[in-house]
Amino acid sequence: MLLTRNKTSRLGKEGTPINNILENFNLEEFLLKRDYYGAISMLEYQLKLDPNNITTLSWLGHCAFHAGEYKKASKIYETILKHEKAPPGTEVYLGCAYFFMGMHNEAKEIAEKGEKSDLQNRLLFHVSHKLGEEKKLMFHHSKLKDTIEDQLCLASMHYLRMHYQEAIDIYKKIILSNKNFVALNIFLALCYYKLDYYDISLQVLQIYLQAHPDSVTAINLAAANKYRLHTPEAAQNEIRPILHLLNSEMFFGKDLLRHNNVVFKRGQGALQVLPSLMDTIPEARINIIIFHLKRDDVSAAYEIIKNLDPQVAQEYILKAITFTLVGYENKSSEHINEAVELFNLVGESQTECDTISGRQCMASARFLQQNFEEVLLYLNSIKTFFTEDIIFNFNYCQALIGNQDYKECEESIKYIRGDLMNSSTYQFCMIKCLINNGKINEANDYLRKVNKKSNYYEKILSLFGNECYRNGQYHAALSAFITLRNINKNSELTSAVRGCCIGIVKMYYEGKITKDELLNAHDILYNEEDVKSRHALNVIDKWAEENNIKLL
Repeated sequence: MLLTRNKTSRLGKEGTPINNILENFNLEEFLLKRDYYGAISMLEYQLKLDPNNITTLSWLGHCAFHAGEYKKASKIYETILKHEKAPPGTEVYLGCAYFFMGMHNEAKEIAEKGEKSDLQNRLLFHVSHKLGEEKKLMFHHSKLKDTIEDQLCLASMHYLRMHYQEAIDIYKKIILSNKNFVALNIFLALCYYKLDYYDISLQVLQIYLQAHPDSVTAINLAAANKYRLHTPEAAQNEIRPILHLLNSEMFFGKDLLRHNNVVFKRGQGALQVLPSLMDTIPEARINIIIFHLKRDDVSAAYEIIKNLDPQVAQEYILKAITFTLVGYENKSSEHINEAVELFNLVGESQTECDTISGRQCMASARFLQQNFEEVLLYLNSIKTFFTEDIIFNFNYCQALIGNQDYKECEESIKYIRGDLMNSSTYQFCMIKCLINNGKINEANDYLRKVNKKSNYYEKILSLFGNECYRNGQYHAALSAFITLRNINKNSELTSAVRGCCIGIVKMYYEGKITKDELLNAHDILYNEEDVKSRHALNVIDKWAEENNIKLL
């Protein structure tokens, strides 16, 4: 079983006319149907007739616990313990209720007072995990037996500690000997989901869904798999038949369905729904952070995640991404370094090092350290999974640019489509590719198409000019620097203009440009008023005279 701190939710039918039918049912019928609320109604009715009946109280505690009413169950068991003839094991049952309420210290204290039993050992095993008491955890681990209950307990511990393959091995072994334990396929599917084997998870789920097609838990997990494999719309279609249950109070899994409904609708209603679920659905905290990041509200995401102690890979990755954005926005090397450390923790971990996300984390860490050769090493190891993936190729192109692999970058950049083509990063990459691959005319054509009203247009002009200058394409650089100087009136660009004019003379001497381009550069230099430009002009005029080249 999976042990979480999910908010209590209701399981069973939506109301039962009590007084006129209670006497027609016995407790066993309710339990066989797992109609715990029906059983609770009957037992509470019986308690009115016999308030001190310990047996009735014990069954009431049992039903309340299995209905997810842990607080109610704890009150009942506390009442039973006040009786002199409290049944053996009541302390352990109370400890179980405390555990599911998140009261781990109280669960430990009361359970240790109870009689020794396999259930007590299983409870203390999980309590030790929650309290971080590793030695006690190993002690209780050693007491586990080869029974189905103990092995399922061990499987759940493996799941909680992210040892998913070990949990899978246990579930498979039990299912092999107990074909009727169909519900274990849900836990098996969940392990495969955590390992990113979404298609296998779906296959395993179908076994359970064939027997229980209306299972809210199974439908939600199937939808989550389709969300990963296909689209949010495909996931939304999966849960659509059960969305009416959101209007029901007596419904197990309501919080999970509310959460998934927001995620599958691409964040619609996130601020209204997710904050109230952050303490009950672990993924809610992650998804509200993602929601803020997608809206470019980095500060809101940072406020939520800055003090979060990550427990799973996704939380480490999300914290690393947020710290990266904060680091770039605030030019904070401290945040960048912490992001690198977080990425490394995931990428180097035993459970993630050979996964796609693990390789992506290592690539991200090296990218932040500007070690582009190693970035490409990690990205190339997973490239076959992302052949036409826009985001992957966007990041891959940046790494190629950083490593000066311009030819391959020009090939990969073709796969980028949509809004990313309007981003400054894409345009920087495209210009660098074209210029460094010797396609100056294409680069000029591309520059003319860039939005001149964008807030980064001056940076693009500067990049264009500098890349052309570095590649000896002085005539193209000259045009960019003059345009840039006309925009920002920066006198420091005069030296760049002068350098381009001198470079154009060199290009003419090498036969790379026409005389008209040489004359244009001479005219520009002639109109410069600074001393260094006048000196350069005199040198050029002298050279032209010696070589019988008319410049005026």
